[in-house]
Amino acid sequence: MEIRTRDGEHDRRIRLPGTVNLRDVGGYPVAGLGGEEGAGEGGTVRWGTLLRSDALHRLDDSGRAALSGLGLRTVIDLRTDDEVIAAPSALDDAGVRSFHIPVFDAAAIGRLPPELAAVYRYMIDDCGAAIASAIGRLCEDGALPGLVHCTAGKDRTGLVVALVLEVIGVPDEVIAADYALSDAYHDTGTARAISRIRAIGGIGRWLDLGALGASPQVIRDALARVRSRSGSVRDYLIGNGLTDRDLGNLRAALVA
Repeated sequence: MEIRTRDGEHDRRIRLPGTVNLRDVGGYPVAGLGGEEGAGEGGTVRWGTLLRSDALHRLDDSGRAALSGLGLRTVIDLRTDDEVIAAPSALDDAGVRSFHIPVFDAAAIGRLPPELAAVYRYMIDDCGAAIASAIGRLCEDGALPGLVHCTAGKDRTGLVVALVLEVIGVPDEVIAADYALSDAYHDTGTARAISRIRAIGGIGRWLDLGALGASPQVIRDALARVRSRSGSVRDYLIGNGLTDRDLGNLRAALVA
């Protein structure tokens, strides 16, 4: 699946000093969802409404001003407590509503088998309430434009954004292509920087074992696991605390 921006270019990255994986998920096609509440007809994801990123601790004043210029209202930080302490967000005092919602506990991740697939299974099976809580913040009135981030902007952010896109009607192949874009933006310098944060924050061995890769199959498998457990992504999120109204609000805010 080919990803194109509003101008027909291949790169949707927002080049902001202090970030390496900041990008807009606007412009993706959205299918109609039949008779579900708030479904409406198909359309596209609004540009400038949902952003995804790596950690924001390296932003300077110009970077903070640039994000402010995008009209950002909500930031969801999915990192562990230790990661936040090691690398505090530069947006903490920028007048944006910020929510720290750790997807997982570092100690639990450390007990998993040393493979990325195990991390995704754990997030889906055991962290549904945190994932739904993060998405719920984006469902609130006036919450968007919003930004979701973790340390690398790939796994925790990737899963949360994938579920958001799926539940509003973006096809799986587009979600997988968006997920895979992280590979294009991470280089060896980024890997070293993230590894240093990981060493301080204690988020486990999995970043050392190829977790910086972003194979589209990873997110396809994750979506399949959600469906196998709950029947649908929508049912998974509702089962973890969201409502039909929440998801209707989210679609209405994101789909043009």
